[in-house]
Amino acid sequence: MAASSSLTLPSLSLNNLPSSLSNAHSRTFHLPLPRSRVFMSVSAGSQVSVVNDALFSDYKPSNAFLFPGQGAQAVGMGKEAQNVPAAALLYKKANDILGYDSTVLSQPAIYVTSLAAVELLRARDGGQQIIDSVDVTCGLSLGEYTALAFAGAFSFEDGLKLVKLRGEAMQDASDAAKSGMVSVIGLDSEKVQQLCDAANQEVPEAEKVQIANYLCPGNYAVSGGLKGVEVLESKAKSFKARMTVRLAVAGAFHTRFMEPAVSRLEAALAATEIRTPRIPVISNVDAQPHADPDTIKKILARQVTSPVQWETTVKTLLNKGLKKSYELGPGKVIAGIIKRVDKGADIENISA
Repeated sequence: MAASSSLTLPSLSLNNLPSSLSNAHSRTFHLPLPRSRVFMSVSAGSQVSVVNDALFSDYKPSNAFLFPGQGAQAVGMGKEAQNVPAAALLYKKANDILGYDSTVLSQPAIYVTSLAAVELLRARDGGQQIIDSVDVTCGLSLGEYTALAFAGAFSFEDGLKLVKLRGEAMQDASDAAKSGMVSVIGLDSEKVQQLCDAANQEVPEAEKVQIANYLCPGNYAVSGGLKGVEVLESKAKSFKARMTVRLAVAGAFHTRFMEPAVSRLEAALAATEIRTPRIPVISNVDAQPHADPDTIKKILARQVTSPVQWETTVKTLLNKGLKKSYELGPGKVIAGIIKRVDKGADIENISA
């Protein structure tokens, strides 16, 4: 990067899009990065930015945007958004980048539809004011990429390419070893861990299971080898689980089974321009916001093999004083989770 007195963020930033995008394909939007977020040093005649990763550590949330993950998809999603030019343009951009209809595969489809929901909200009376009021964002698994795009950490286009590769890499990892996921309903996390331990005593190392998604009290997803999942399902009733639900996913997401996907993600992330988000984006890996682009890249690569700390994220947001949250995208999974954590939580669905 050539030395200059300020930094600008190139390419498309969804948060600065005007309400009308009829000619957006021929324009580039620049978003200045506040000086307070970047500490500059000069080395060998070039400018190197060093970002304090703890920049957002004392964040105080009031309004949050929450983005869904895989499993929220539904037939017909995005239909309403097609009536809004800015949202329709996102689908066109996505189809041009992917080379196929972006509604075909679930991860790109959810990513695009969730950001289309932002444009749907923007087009409504008072929608821009709501968007401007959002001071924290996060997403469930895949939804973390959507949240980072919304926060300006990378462009819509770059995020879509990452999501496409992520889905392909996770599918290939799933094909390499038979595995699966199951939701355990009605137990606390300690009991679910005991259930996993009991199942793991009866299967070989390659088939073992672990908690992959800490969603909310009474709902935890377990991933592992198919034999381990089957044994866990057979033991669930004896541990007083209300039920188990096998999830319609390709494999054991957020476990070591996804290790083959990590190197491909690392390579793609290394080649992607990632910037300091303009608002805190809470990580699935450690339930913390990160400001340093290199740290964000490392976190995203680790995310596919790390348990999703969604319950901790939600509890932390509420304990820090979150007043209102919005679920943007298909389904109402996140709203249901939020209500399980706090029945009085104020959350609104903005579907597309």
